[in-house]
Amino acid sequence: MRHLTLILFSTLILWAKVPDIVPVSWLKQHYNDPSLVLIDVRNPKIYKAGHLKNSVNIPAMTQLFYGKKMLIPPLSTLKELFSKAGIDNKSEIVVYGGENPIWAARFYWIAKVLGASDVGLLKVSYGNWAKGTLPTTTKLYNPPYKDFAPKINNQYIKTQLDVLTSLHNAHIIDGRPHAFYIGKKSHAKRYGHIPTALNFPGSLTYNTKDSKTTIKDFTKLKKLYTKLPKDKPIILYCEDGADAAMNFLILKKLGYQVSVYDGSWLEWGNHPHLPIETKVNKP
Repeated sequence: MRHLTLILFSTLILWAKVPDIVPVSWLKQHYNDPSLVLIDVRNPKIYKAGHLKNSVNIPAMTQLFYGKKMLIPPLSTLKELFSKAGIDNKSEIVVYGGENPIWAARFYWIAKVLGASDVGLLKVSYGNWAKGTLPTTTKLYNPPYKDFAPKINNQYIKTQLDVLTSLHNAHIIDGRPHAFYIGKKSHAKRYGHIPTALNFPGSLTYNTKDSKTTIKDFTKLKKLYTKLPKDKPIILYCEDGADAAMNFLILKKLGYQVSVYDGSWLEWGNHPHLPIETKVNKP
């Protein structure tokens, strides 16, 4: 009997593992799990107006980027941020955002870089569910402090030098809108894209209607990346690392070997001597 109990317990642990894309039904079923931590990456004012009960506000634009180049924050900062959010290495983390899911995807990617194994992105934006399905509140939540110990996964993050030395040994994916990719727009001093890069805008991974967003089903997402070969590692970038994080989540789930170039175009496009091009590359 004891042996059977252990088997059932182990099965439940495996079954309860957080999906990369979290359905509302899964969150409803596991809402009271003691190890569940909810992260809301929206603006603090929007968060205060209404949020999921017991969710912690980690606003993306002020806490998930660092410096003018919008890089990943220092390790010490992230360790403290996660610990204050009530996250430890056994936590089941579900992150959600507003209309644009790329900011929640940014948190997902950072969590993966830090070694978090049980983290997923809610499939829909805040409020995009039937009334009463999930508990909401305006009451601020202060979680108990826990000790999060980062275990850096260097396979998921790349530097400028990594990209420069991998131009012909890896696939490069530009997650920006097409106008930025072909050099018509840029938030950096230079216009264009990294040589050999293919354009897969992060916005293609979700649908938005009436300010409510739903991430596309994986059957549709798989078709989106059909022509993308799996014979080489893939380095993802965008303007600031958010759209790239969205592509990271989807491609990782689809079995591709992916990483994100942390500096993205804000770093590459502001460097006067790095190579760029504006032609359209096809897979």
